[in-house]
Amino acid sequence: MQSTPGVFFLASLCNILWGSAIPFINLGYRSFAVASADTATQILFAGLRFTLAGIITIVIRSIMLRRPAVPKKGGAHRVLALALTQTMLQYFLFYIGVARTEAVKSSIIQGLNSFVAILVACFVFRTEKMTIRKMAGGLLGIAGILVVQLNGGGLSSKISLGGEGALFLSMMAASTSSSLIKRFGREDDPMTLSGWQFMVGGLAMTAGGFFAGGRLTPVSLLAFPTLLYLALLSASAYSIWSVLLSCNPVSRVAAYMVLQPIFGVLITMILTGGSSPVSLWRIICALGLVSACIMLISSDNNKEKA
Repeated sequence: MQSTPGVFFLASLCNILWGSAIPFINLGYRSFAVASADTATQILFAGLRFTLAGIITIVIRSIMLRRPAVPKKGGAHRVLALALTQTMLQYFLFYIGVARTEAVKSSIIQGLNSFVAILVACFVFRTEKMTIRKMAGGLLGIAGILVVQLNGGGLSSKISLGGEGALFLSMMAASTSSSLIKRFGREDDPMTLSGWQFMVGGLAMTAGGFFAGGRLTPVSLLAFPTLLYLALLSASAYSIWSVLLSCNPVSRVAAYMVLQPIFGVLITMILTGGSSPVSLWRIICALGLVSACIMLISSDNNKEKA
């Protein structure tokens, strides 16, 4: 969990899984006939996904421990803090923002998560120091995301609080949760916390979506397998990510988040038979930039550790 090959493999695996989420969420919406403007049903869908992810994580961790996986005494506040930031706030704001923001802008803002997570860890929680290498690495990561997402049309200058603003606040919630799991992982089992925060946050979102009028009606045989895949994705990726954060500096792990939008493009190309507005050379160029980002930040952390 702390070796360079281990962090590289596990952090990359998490971002491959997260990169596959958006194509499968869209598949899930089609399989359950969820309209793009039906926010209540989208929240209900997400809530069921995370509730199921929490149950899966808790069951697996209980089998591993050979006892019920429950937080340590006095750990309820840790579960609630993570459920609020990682699940409820992040995804509630994310679904609202995505529905009101251009796809390119959404991907770019989401890709900034790694850099913001480093800034939050350095200047808010003060768990590590900001350095020239971390700053340069973060900027290279942003450049890689811009290369793979921007086309000749550029971006519109229109910005709204309910669109780009909601996405930015969602990103802040996710970055805060990264530093919280780093801190809480010293006091409790990270995988247990992941399972319980998913279940608590998922149940809250499920209730909110249902009472707001959301309803799920399967119209395809792929409906429940897709929901199960998304739950397994969340359970496995976030559990691994939580353990990595508890064992390493936030910046060392967060640097790999710049891979997520690129993996998302590649997975979408595979699922659509290779059709994509992004050319191969742009993907290669973006991978080069984000690789430089990861190397700079990782080498900086190795230097600090030494």
